[in-house]
This record gives sequence, C-alpha cells and structure tokens, in this order.
Amino acid sequence: MQKTLKKYFPVFVLPTAAAFIIGFIVPFVMAVYLSFCSFTTVNDAQFVGFSNYIKAFQDETFVHSIGFSAIFTVVTVILINVLAFTVALCLTQKIKGTNLFRTVFFMPNLIGGIVLGYVWQLLFNGVLAYFNRTLTYSSVYGFWGLVILLCWQQVGYMMILYIAGLQNISSDMLEAAQVDGATGAQRLFRVIIPSVRPTIVICTFMTLTNGFKLFDQNLALTAGEPSRTTEMVALNIYNTFYGSTSTYRGVGQAKAVVFAIALALIGVIQMRFTAGKGDN
Repeated sequence: MQKTLKKYFPVFVLPTAAAFIIGFIVPFVMAVYLSFCSFTTVNDAQFVGFSNYIKAFQDETFVHSIGFSAIFTVVTVILINVLAFTVALCLTQKIKGTNLFRTVFFMPNLIGGIVLGYVWQLLFNGVLAYFNRTLTYSSVYGFWGLVILLCWQQVGYMMILYIAGLQNISSDMLEAAQVDGATGAQRLFRVIIPSVRPTIVICTFMTLTNGFKLFDQNLALTAGEPSRTTEMVALNIYNTFYGSTSTYRGVGQAKAVVFAIALALIGVIQMRFTAGKGDN
C-alpha cells in the first residue's frame, strides 16, 4: 500500500501544486515586484525603488487606517469570542429547541458582506434619524456600527466551532468535578475552558485575521466616512489603487504588500504564543 501511494503521489500532488503556484506564488511575486514600480498596467511598469513604500507611510490616511483597524480588531476579537462561547455553552445544555437556535445564530454568516453592510446601514440610519444623526456623523458611530455588524455576522460561525469543542469534553470529567464539590464557576474555568483551548486558538486566529481583512462591510456601511476616519486598511488600499491617479497604483501595491506581510506576521506570532497551549 505504501509503495502504491509513493508511486502515484506526484499524480495527486501535481495538480494542486500547479494551481497553488499559478494562483498564489506567481501573483504574489508579481505583486512584490510591482510595489517597486510606477505603472498603469503590468506591461508599462518602471522600477522606482522604495519610493512607493516611502509615500505609503507618508500617507496619513494609511497610518490612521492601520490604527483604526488594530483597535477594531482587538474589540471584535474579544466580543466575538466571548459572545460565541457564551452562546455555545448555553446551547450545549439540555434545553428544547437547541438545533433551531443554532440555525438561527448561524444564518447571518451565510449573507454576503456587501448585503449586510447596506442592510445594517438602513437600520442604523433609521434609528439615528430620531436623534438627527447618521452613521457617518462621527467616526465613533461608524466604529461601533462596524463592530456590531461583524459581531452579528461571525458570532454564529464561531459558536459552531465552540459547540464542537464543548461536545468533545468528557462527561466523566465534568461529573467527577461535580462530585468533588466544584462550583459552576470552578468547572467553567478549571475544566471546560482548558478543555476547549485548541478551539479558542482557532477561533482567535480566525477572528483576528477577519478583523484586519474586513473590506466589504466597511465599504457598504460607511465607505470610510466621515473624511476617511472609518476607513480600514483594506479599503484604504482599494481607494489608493483605484481611486487615485494611475501614478499611485504602485503606492497602493506597496500598501498591499505591507498589509500581506503584517497579516502573515500576526498569524505566526499568534500561533507561536497559543498553539503550544492548545496542545496541552
């Protein structure tokens, strides 16, 4: 069997490897090269060195979008994981209608980001109209509008992952803790949470990257208004590349490379700090 697998291993790996190289490696290498160029199209690229990167970090809107995205991500990571874990804990108890509730909580994740953005924009502006305000009246409204939207969309998905983790906890372990006189809080913090730590690692990583990569909802809900103060990094890159003159496409490409590297570093750091704990 092992000989057969080794013999046909290239046959099965080659199509996937080719697709990965064509669909990821080649475009990424070209993107890095174009970030050092001034170009309108790929064919007329002219090498300009690090000037695009210098212009990127001299752009105050880009620096602001990084800070805005970082604060937004920290808030959403905490809220989404706490809410998702709480809901999952409730829906793994012996109560009626748990399957219905799981479906209802998961459904927002099936709706596209652009649609969600416009729907929540109507809802928020409808409520704020009573106070003679709109969602783009200040960056505070836009920030919390984005937080509520992303939490509403992703809590259900993370809930499913937490439910899977909670269902893998041995009932004997919980019964033993109860027999030993452990309170509900002690069972939660000393038995349940340590047992679902691998799931917490996965959900934290996913919400972390989703927060930084947010684009559709940001574009539909606030479009960066007022005055680009609610513009996140992905939207800032989009506006730089497509909204400015063609001479700024290289700057937009440089921002995209910086963004990709930052996301990769965040993922590596987060996994190094938490993956080991998740294996315990």
